[in-house]
Amino acid sequence: MTDAIERVGAVVDGRRDDLIALSHAIHGDAELGFEEHTSSGRVAEALAAGGFDVQHGVAGLDTAISATAGSGSLTIGICAEYDALPGIGHACGHNIIAAAAVGAGLALAEVADELDVTVRVLGTPAEEGGGGKVLMMDAGAFDGLHAAMMVHPAPYESPTIPCLAVQHFDVHYHGVSAHASAFPQLGRNAADALTVAQVAIGLLRQHIGPTDRIHGIVTDGGDAPNVVPHRTAGKWYARAASLTELAQLYPRVQACFEAGALATGTEVSFEEPGPAYSEFRPDEELVEVWLREAASVGRPPPAQGPAERLTGSTDMANVSLAMPAIHPMLAIESDGAVNHQPEFAAACITASADRAVRDGALAMARTVVAAASTEPVRDRLLAETFHADA
Repeated sequence: MTDAIERVGAVVDGRRDDLIALSHAIHGDAELGFEEHTSSGRVAEALAAGGFDVQHGVAGLDTAISATAGSGSLTIGICAEYDALPGIGHACGHNIIAAAAVGAGLALAEVADELDVTVRVLGTPAEEGGGGKVLMMDAGAFDGLHAAMMVHPAPYESPTIPCLAVQHFDVHYHGVSAHASAFPQLGRNAADALTVAQVAIGLLRQHIGPTDRIHGIVTDGGDAPNVVPHRTAGKWYARAASLTELAQLYPRVQACFEAGALATGTEVSFEEPGPAYSEFRPDEELVEVWLREAASVGRPPPAQGPAERLTGSTDMANVSLAMPAIHPMLAIESDGAVNHQPEFAAACITASADRAVRDGALAMARTVVAAASTEPVRDRLLAETFHADA
């Protein structure tokens, strides 16, 4: 194992400049979910140059890729994300995630056969909304894996990502337009329907669980002040501590929107642009391996306090319910900024972010080496193989 550890370290450090360049290039691309054509192409190109067998358009998704190296009995997935956020670009640091995944993959390819490992780097689109990983799992892109992992930048260091289950949904109201001054009695105001719904949601918040979250935006509020809006729309999230609790919350939130339609004589419809994301269930044994290996590459100790709070949501959580998985958070210096702020986007191409690319790649590679070389861990992972139709 010592030789393999040294070799993966040599690969990551030898390719450090290329990995950082990849991170910065993806940061500059800032492509939205399912539109990451340039970013996914950069990831695929880097892996192909490193000897990976790369498949494009996996699971019927144009920007999903699957790249494989090695032919061992233990198959480990490394997940890369590369979608940005509307308006604020890579304010969640997916450029760091993608570059670290490539680095870990290239390092593991160097030692895969001697470790009896197959490494599969999965380029997973639309984590910010769309559920690329869930769609890929359902289509068989994760079949054959024994475990999966990825890293994520944050303002704090943590070996896990406590997160909430979430349902993304779009709301559409349909009313009747009319002259807002001359003939208002002929209108059915879709904007009023959305206003009623938001008031109802505000009142609902005092009767939901402490970890429940409801938030959204108005994406269409009408066309002109003197025209009764015949249509309005919004994008909303309902979050809860688990899929079970989400199933209880979501209908109550929908009822608030239905109340808006009832009160205004309009019609409401819902659209779910992607699957629900689940709670995250980290594999405790792999977390312990990660903690040792992360410390060995110089990562700071895990934060106390912030990392214990329930945070956002991720489709990697669905992967964690299907197979052993980890999702460590890597601290970057962000001067007080947090994920999904423009200042955090700026921090994702700093020297601290570049260190996270290198450290994340190396710590993931070392975690796989250690797990594959430790017989009890290896045997446990080999005991179950994921198949979507199982």
